[in-house]
Amino acid sequence: MEIRPYEDEDLSAVVGLWRAAFPDAPPWNEPSADIARKLEVQRELFVVATDGGEIVGTAMAGYDGHRGWVYSVAVSTEHRRRGIGTALMRRVERDLAGVGCPKLNLQVRGANREAVRFYESLGYLTEDRVSMGRCLEEESR
Repeated sequence: MEIRPYEDEDLSAVVGLWRAAFPDAPPWNEPSADIARKLEVQRELFVVATDGGEIVGTAMAGYDGHRGWVYSVAVSTEHRRRGIGTALMRRVERDLAGVGCPKLNLQVRGANREAVRFYESLGYLTEDRVSMGRCLEEESR
């Protein structure tokens, strides 16, 4: 298994992985649009895990000068429980620390107890916060 920066040729494989890993994603999280936006900002914080040349995982991170965030951590179903998710998280933690990021945040859907347990196993804690959002794109979405 190798973790490397995302390359343009990875698009279709990553879109397929995300569609399988996040089947209930809202319409504003259309994978190819999310990827295009990420490539415009801190492209180096978007990594993929490969196994024998096949993309089996992803992690996308960002740093705004105050906090780091991690998004779209996904591992293909058939490659789970092999340390790939852990390796992806450790890589983005290292990359964010390397740019001076003091703290990393992430969000997990409340019903996704498996993901919560995974992040807890890596030392992440549930914080007393209310997550709020507002879609800035077309209201028709």
